[in-house]
Amino acid sequence: MGKVFIGSDALRQRKLTGHQLRTCYSAIYPDVYVSRFAEPSFDDKAYAAWLWSKRRGTIAGLAAAALHGSRWIDNDEPVELVWRNTHPPSGVVVRNERLDDDEMTRVDGITVTTPTRTAYDLGRRLPRDEAIARLDALMYATPFSVEEALMLAKRYRGARGLRLLRAALPLVDGGSASPKETWLRLLFVDNGFPVPTTQIPVVEEGGRLVRMLDMGWEDFHVAAEYDGDQHRTDRRQYAKDMKCHRKLESLGWKVIRVIAEDREDDIVDRAWKALRRRGFRDT
Repeated sequence: MGKVFIGSDALRQRKLTGHQLRTCYSAIYPDVYVSRFAEPSFDDKAYAAWLWSKRRGTIAGLAAAALHGSRWIDNDEPVELVWRNTHPPSGVVVRNERLDDDEMTRVDGITVTTPTRTAYDLGRRLPRDEAIARLDALMYATPFSVEEALMLAKRYRGARGLRLLRAALPLVDGGSASPKETWLRLLFVDNGFPVPTTQIPVVEEGGRLVRMLDMGWEDFHVAAEYDGDQHRTDRRQYAKDMKCHRKLESLGWKVIRVIAEDREDDIVDRAWKALRRRGFRDT
């Protein structure tokens, strides 16, 4: 049997007996089963929801983003499905909305909203910072056109959340490789900094890549990096990073290292001081 399947189909095709279905599998949604001995992934749940719709629905929202390759999506998020059904099972959110043909595609055989339509939906349904983090992750995984997403807002004049969408889309940057990097970038933007460039390659003489910096201001050789837990728990990685940062300093870069415990005002103060020391003059 496949990892996720329709129980009645398996019985009709005599791939399983009723006893095997009851004892070895669990219903994730009505008549849609997974093995009792394996934890279904979020992608599995999305596929299961599509099977529950008799393959007629279209996976949307975060589930669509996940199928397009987005990371940082918790396994307990509900699966959104564009379909006409007023009684979805727990864990499935059904939206009875219009979808034109150019807003749907297929991923591994499943009908899914396109990256552009997925961006349109995420941007108008989530608070600004969360929306931008989700859109950054989608752009990082599967680049989409911001302009085309804005065109959908014109197509669906009067739809809910368009003001949120129009506020979020101009701030999307596919160079943010994690939600924390998005948070740090928005902290700078919201405090009046020039918009930082993301994923800055630093190359030493001879052409060897020293580091791909999270974000920064290349003209002033000032960068900022968010240090996740791996820098605390992995000693080898920590030592490697320390050596790399010494090399960056020798090449003239000032790198502001940020950890979860840092206060926002301290991060902002350190960044302003570094930029001004390098000649930046804010007006």
